[in-house]
Amino acid sequence: MIGYTTVGTDDLETSSAFYDPLLALLGATRCMQAQDFIAWGTDPQSPMFSIHLPADGAPASVGNGVMIALAAADVACVQAMHDKALQLGARDEGAPGTRGDSGFYAGYFRDLDGNKLNVHCMSGK
Repeated sequence: MIGYTTVGTDDLETSSAFYDPLLALLGATRCMQAQDFIAWGTDPQSPMFSIHLPADGAPASVGNGVMIALAAADVACVQAMHDKALQLGARDEGAPGTRGDSGFYAGYFRDLDGNKLNVHCMSGK
C-alpha cells in the first residue's frame, strides 16, 4: 500500500551523507536520484524512503506528530540503526527497548533536519 515516504531537507548532500550509511544497515541503496531528491530502497518495486528539497522553495520544516517507522529484521538491527543514527549526528528521541507488552521493540531519533524516525521489529513477548 505504501509506495514511498519523503522527508524534507534543505541540504541534499549533508542529508544523503547521513542516510547512505544508515539505510545501508537495512540493505537499502539509492534507487532514484534527481537534482531535488534521493530515494533509497531494497528493491525498486518495494516501498522506498526519500529526502526531497521542498518544491515551493521554502525552507524544509518538520510536521508535529509526523514520524516515519523503518522495519528492521531483529533487535540487533534496531540497536545498530539507532547507534549509527546517533553516531551520524541524530538526536536521541527514545533508546531502543520494548514498548508495551506486544513484543514491539523500537528506538527513536531525529535526523539532521529534525525529522522523527523510528526503527523497530517485533521481538516476541
